[in-house]
Amino acid sequence: MNPSWPERAQGAPRWAAAIGASVVVVCVLLLTASYVVARIQAPKDEKIVADLQKKVRQDSSFAPKLEAEHKRITAALQQRKKGDDILAIVLIAAAALFIASAKWLVALPGRRPLPMDRLVQLKAAPKAGRALTWPAVPNGEQEPPAAFVERIVQREGRSKEAAIPILQAIQAHYRYLPDEALKRVCELTEITAAQIAGTSSFYSRFRRSPLGKHVVRVCHGTACHVAGARHLTDELRRRLEIPGGADTDPRRMFTLDEVACLGCCSLAPVIMVDDQTVGRLTPAGACEALEGIRIPSVT
Repeated sequence: MNPSWPERAQGAPRWAAAIGASVVVVCVLLLTASYVVARIQAPKDEKIVADLQKKVRQDSSFAPKLEAEHKRITAALQQRKKGDDILAIVLIAAAALFIASAKWLVALPGRRPLPMDRLVQLKAAPKAGRALTWPAVPNGEQEPPAAFVERIVQREGRSKEAAIPILQAIQAHYRYLPDEALKRVCELTEITAAQIAGTSSFYSRFRRSPLGKHVVRVCHGTACHVAGARHLTDELRRRLEIPGGADTDPRRMFTLDEVACLGCCSLAPVIMVDDQTVGRLTPAGACEALEGIRIPSVT
């Protein structure tokens, strides 16, 4: 069977990338070998010159031999430097060929990563035709914060030492710290408003504003930053209509979070929507990854 056009189109960049990678490896090995040989040969040459200099001081007839040895060492150094320079040029050219071929291959049709909704569908619905669903988010706001806090205080205690366990329970239940709940904590316990403010601001996991139904984490580690993570974040904020200074859109569908690293540097730039990761994205591709879970506004 004859290969399809996409398969034939991918052949050229694959071969070019393979050749570039092979030449890079060979050049690195040759440069390493040249360096090792130079390190081994240098002490030997120094010893030969030192011995001849000692003999010249005793017998001037050794002077021509010393001069010849100097010329030999100089010629060898020049020859080695010339060879290393050529290898360095070839190495740079091969590395450029490999990078260009890899980018060419990724840009070909059929090589682009699947969008988020398709990845989730493949993972959660192996049977054809099964509807795409997202994990339900617990709706903790069905219970009034005051009633919930009373139960937590009875379990954790009323002392100041119970501040963190109480706040953790509220955060886990509501996904943020509602003002009504915090006010009730101060009424029922020895915990002061100042202590709550200090604790909730010190620990980054505590939120004072409501969290969106879906959390979008944009990796801003070194690899992702270099690959354009800032452009992804700016475009996502624009498309999700997140106001300046906020991290959640007005409908509380998405919360955009910038994180230090997601551990997927080889896929940079990377985003994670809830527990699903997608990499090698452009700003437009990052927005497409959210289209499968966007809920249209009700008119």
